[in-house]
Amino acid sequence: MTSFQSTLGEEEGIAEELAESQREISIAEFFEKNKHMLGFDSGARGLVTAVKEAVDNALDATEEAGILPDIYVEIQESGDYYRLIVEDNGPGITKEQVPKVFGKLLYGSRFHAREQSRGQQGIGISAAVLYSQLTSGTPAKITSRTKGSETAKYFELTIDTDTNEPVIQDESETTWERSQGTRIELEMEANMRARSQLHDYMQHTAVVNPHARLELREPKNHFKYERAEGAELPAETEEIRPHPHGVELGTVIKMLNATDSHSLRGFLQEEFTRVGAKTADSILDAFRDRHYGREMTWSVPREGVSEAVTDAVSNKSGADTEAFADALGEELADADRVSFTDIENAVDAAADAASEETGTTFGDTVRENVVDAVWTAVTENRDDDLYGFVDDATSVQKDDATVNGISWRIAEKFGEETPRDRLLREDLRDFVVRAAESIEERNGVTVGETSRENITERLWEAMRRVEDDVPLAREVASDRDAARDLLDAMTSVDVISPPTNCLAPITPELIEAGLRKEVDADFYAAATRDADVHGGDPFVVEAGIAYGGDIPADGTVQLMRFANRVPLVYQRGACATTQTLKGIGWRNYGLDQPGGSGLPSGPCVIMVHVASTNVPFTSESKDALASVPAIEDEIELAVREAARELKSYLNKKRSMEKRREKQNVIADILPKMAHKVSEMTDREDLVIEDSLARIMNNVLVESEVTEGSLTVSVENHADTNADLDVTAIVDAEPSDVSAGSVVEMDGEYFLKWEPTVSGGEDAELTATVPDGTDCELSVDGVEAEKLTVNQ
Repeated sequence: MTSFQSTLGEEEGIAEELAESQREISIAEFFEKNKHMLGFDSGARGLVTAVKEAVDNALDATEEAGILPDIYVEIQESGDYYRLIVEDNGPGITKEQVPKVFGKLLYGSRFHAREQSRGQQGIGISAAVLYSQLTSGTPAKITSRTKGSETAKYFELTIDTDTNEPVIQDESETTWERSQGTRIELEMEANMRARSQLHDYMQHTAVVNPHARLELREPKNHFKYERAEGAELPAETEEIRPHPHGVELGTVIKMLNATDSHSLRGFLQEEFTRVGAKTADSILDAFRDRHYGREMTWSVPREGVSEAVTDAVSNKSGADTEAFADALGEELADADRVSFTDIENAVDAAADAASEETGTTFGDTVRENVVDAVWTAVTENRDDDLYGFVDDATSVQKDDATVNGISWRIAEKFGEETPRDRLLREDLRDFVVRAAESIEERNGVTVGETSRENITERLWEAMRRVEDDVPLAREVASDRDAARDLLDAMTSVDVISPPTNCLAPITPELIEAGLRKEVDADFYAAATRDADVHGGDPFVVEAGIAYGGDIPADGTVQLMRFANRVPLVYQRGACATTQTLKGIGWRNYGLDQPGGSGLPSGPCVIMVHVASTNVPFTSESKDALASVPAIEDEIELAVREAARELKSYLNKKRSMEKRREKQNVIADILPKMAHKVSEMTDREDLVIEDSLARIMNNVLVESEVTEGSLTVSVENHADTNADLDVTAIVDAEPSDVSAGSVVEMDGEYFLKWEPTVSGGEDAELTATVPDGTDCELSVDGVEAEKLTVNQ
């Protein structure tokens, strides 16, 4: 059978015919056929994704306007479809922008900005609109009211997938009870099978956005997530320039073509963050090494320089030549080693000095002849000069013949093929490798990788950096090799970490507040790492842990993943966060880890948040973080930092459990012993609390009301100080409270003291109360297992 491809070219005009069938594809048309890429691959997931995109937009809008978010989400059953309504109290959207924001894919204000934001590509909410119209055939209904407007603007719109442009089907003004904000209503083919993921998304959003108030109403449930007390808006972010570390070659070339700077120094300082004058100079020095190479330096011979000058200078008197030679000798007197450029500079300085002394001019030809003559004298015995470097860089097991052989073979490679003895490091390395291979082949002596690298490094250190002018920015832009050298130089130089004012991390305090608000646990810990950089974009990793309480103890821990304060609900197994946590040895931190790998098990919640100016997701649906080593390292370090606090807590908890068991045993035996002693001695039963406190090294707190006086005694039988918070609740008004305070509430009086009692010491807290006053003690500041209260 004849294939179609085999017939191409047999008929005239086939290329034109094929060209006529080709056309540009609209981004909306592309995602119309590939909606799964955006997270709309099923009715269940599509509903969750639509909620996510709308809520993310609402959070961004309110925060950018400096408004504490108040977001309402409602899901209604509508025949065979579901209706999604999302409202916010943000600044609203202008009439001109509403169609573009909701009806045009890849339209937004954040794609080019290097600052943290939830949305970046401008796809999310318009993709939800597209999914709605594809599955239900109905337009999106948007209501928006800006502050101070008497009415709201109402739109019904769809997306023309052929042109990626909004199609307005209805536009009018309407009344709305909100004074400002935006409301979107979408009808779509969906189902509630992913209800748990929807609830997770809302709860997790509340955890990492403790400043937001969220409400979710659905056919069978109603949830409210209040903002944490005192929670404020995230810190405002500022756009920054890219960081020199991590940018790619194509990006550098693009930036070089676009810059207004003519010089490379100006380009580095103006286009990158954290690059000042000193850093720019360091990068340019590293660029010279990679672009021009370095010049080998050689020992200055103690004899022969004067003869070289005399031989090279002609048509000058003997006195003039001698003055030149003496001046050159002074220039080189303090130099142990010189490069070709050093000799040029020394000859120029000596010629100028001799001219000033004698009045005779030493022109360019004379100077060039002298440079060549001195260079010949300096490089006459290169192999002897290299011997010391090779000997220092190789092990003592290398005999003298081997060191000599390597030195000679490296030295013979200098000469006509290395003008000015200038080499790139890779060329120098090649010299060393070829010399080592030759020795191995001829003498059977092995020169290993370590020795080769040591020799290369030792010689490279002896070479002199050249001071040639670097090319202009536009010249580097047109030379890919030069641009690569610049990129390598930028990467090699230590540059201060990027500024963090482009990021708004949650902070450990608010991470803990968010977890406390939504997770009932016994223990909380949080950690925020310093900023790092990947691909020229700064990022910060944060981690939080909650343990115990009402968290289910069965199965693996609950993992919360976030990027720029947005929960990542799907593709947990494909996420770099999950894979990183699986590689941690959790048994070291007190959690069970069956098989020694994988996620740990137990009553624990682990959250990880990555804040970045450009989060590396695995796909357009933004459900999982890509495996980026720099980010994975920071995730591990952040989680380990929080896990160390968990380990301390669990160790202390286990210690307290053992102490409680011991105390229970003693408390069971001691009364029996005391009773027997009382029987034998015919005395009243002993009060055992004092003895129990002494035996267990506890803090003993006792209260007594006698003759109109309340006395609270504190005895610290431990070795360390006890910072106590003692509250005595009495039913009559007290007076003369010693070093304490009184608060009246509902007819009861709360006497509060905060004494610090040193180990082995006691204290008395007193107040005057009427006879017959009832007293109830409450003591905080010491673990229950280390406290004995007798009242």
